[in-house]
Amino acid sequence: MTPVSSHAPHGQSPLRTVQVLGGGNAASGAHVRSLAAGLVARGVRVTVCAPEEADRAYDFTGAGAEHVHVPRSSDPGSVAALRAVCSDADLVHAHGLHASFRASLALGGRGTPFVVTWHDRTHAEGPRAHFLRVLERRVVRAAGVVLGTTSALVDRARRSGARDARLAPVSLPGPRSVPAPGETERRTPKVRAELGAVDRPLIVAVGSLERHRGHDVLLDATHAWQRLDPVPLVVIAGEGPLHGELRRAVETQDLPVRLLGRREDASDLLAAADVAVLPSRREEGRSLFAQEALHARVPLVATRVGGIPELVGDAAELVPHGNARALADAVIRLLTDPEHRESLVRRGVRQAATWPTEDQTVAQVLSVYDELTRLRPLI
Repeated sequence: MTPVSSHAPHGQSPLRTVQVLGGGNAASGAHVRSLAAGLVARGVRVTVCAPEEADRAYDFTGAGAEHVHVPRSSDPGSVAALRAVCSDADLVHAHGLHASFRASLALGGRGTPFVVTWHDRTHAEGPRAHFLRVLERRVVRAAGVVLGTTSALVDRARRSGARDARLAPVSLPGPRSVPAPGETERRTPKVRAELGAVDRPLIVAVGSLERHRGHDVLLDATHAWQRLDPVPLVVIAGEGPLHGELRRAVETQDLPVRLLGRREDASDLLAAADVAVLPSRREEGRSLFAQEALHARVPLVATRVGGIPELVGDAAELVPHGNARALADAVIRLLTDPEHRESLVRRGVRQAATWPTEDQTVAQVLSVYDELTRLRPLI
């Protein structure tokens, strides 16, 4: 990324932005980190309001931003803390529904330019679903611009009453450190040996152990490929409330599955994989895991939900969500047909080349900031 001396025109102070992040899923946290680094490199002052654990995970201060601890939405002090930080901001940019709602309350209609990014859709059922729709309407009507990472999210924002909703796909941030030449090739056999997949296919899934991730469907799919020789090994990296339920299913059904818990080396797991699987039941935005799989040249099987088809095009095997048989058949097809596997990898390389770079992502966001702050007063 090529820095410039300052984004501010002559006679103006540098633009001061506040980025508001809630707990932050992997996509939004990584995007805010990347965005902060790119804005700082262009002379913009950036303050990131997020819980301490988000700064530990994404190192906003290491990107040159100021980090201010703001509690999660369940903490009653979060709006007051945001109000204090945003009092002298030139522009506030919130990421996700709950963070956006708190930011809108903190701004209180004072006229500060307000941008919202929706990275994915917040789901709920029953009375909570109605409550979330009310929040969505309030947020999009308070925002000057709503940015959606997928076309479906842009359409949803418009249906909810957004004055200005735009497609703004975000890039996959590059690694913070580049492996030494040959390091990936050296680590892959070690990772496979550690997992017990030296002489058998390795299937990798990464994601929190929650119902909507569809890992139970992946476990059901393993029954179909136990007739293969050798039997593929499935590893799932992540933690969450379904860990006990999934572990019991693995043990009682004697499934060829390992639950790895939280891993800091997900990229190494993916590099060692023969097939990557994304079995989500519900709408995904621009899945980081799907992007990482295509960049790593690992064939991907994913469910046809949300923004996944738009993201991967014809570069992945897409199956209906919740359909263990279709998932199993797609994996078997890839494991038993090397030519098809290589074709999918080549398509993945082409598809990944169409995604925006970090520079392009920052430039698009900055152009929105320019529109909304064009009439800032001179110092």
